[in-house]
Formats: sequence, structure tokens, C-alpha cells
Amino acid sequence: MPSQFEATAGLAIGTTFRGAVTQATNKATGVTLNTESGLITMNAAALGDGAYVTFAVTNDRVSATDVVNVGHGSGGTAGGYVVVNSAVAAGSFKVTVGNVSGGSLSQAIVINFAVQKGASS
Repeated sequence: MPSQFEATAGLAIGTTFRGAVTQATNKATGVTLNTESGLITMNAAALGDGAYVTFAVTNDRVSATDVVNVGHGSGGTAGGYVVVNSAVAAGSFKVTVGNVSGGSLSQAIVINFAVQKGASS
């Protein structure tokens, strides 16, 4: 059954198909998840205070004009991380995670994401 958004304007907003994936090797390891929203469990490798890491999410539901919302959903130290979408391209987006806790953290945080379809010309 199509979601509310699919029935009116295309994929990815309203009720969406959700998935989950876990990073394998380290916090910079890319992941693949072809859903409009989902959960990304990061690797528990150490991230020093003030350090930032970026990883790619391959996702065939993403277009270059889309908006991808990301956030620290669960796990780890609340308020200890900054999570932003740092790039969007056709078929992928990038997530940058920074440690702002005041100390090194080795936590497998969970990042939530949702794709909003952008305007096309």
C-alpha cells in the first residue's frame, strides 16, 4: 500500500518505509540503506573530544534536490554529539558526527534519518 506522500507527490514523507543498518569497521565506514527513513547504528570506535567524522550513506531513494534530516536518536551520551547532514547527491548523503562532550567517547550511537523530497525544476 502506498504511503500518504506516494499517493500525492512521490516518495519519502508522511508514512515511510523504514530500515536499519549498523556500521561494520569504524565510525567512518559507509553504509547502505535504501529506505526513506531509518536508523544507523554507528560503530563503537573512540571519537576524541572535539573530533568530527563523516561517513557516506548509499541510498537509492535520495535525489540531489532532497532534504535529509538526521539526528542523534538514542544510545550514548545525551548532548555529547552534534549530528548533521553534510552533503546530498543522487543516490547518497553524508552524515558528520562530532564529539562535544568534553572527553573521548566510545559509543555506538543510533542516528535517525528521514528523506524529504525536494523541488525539481
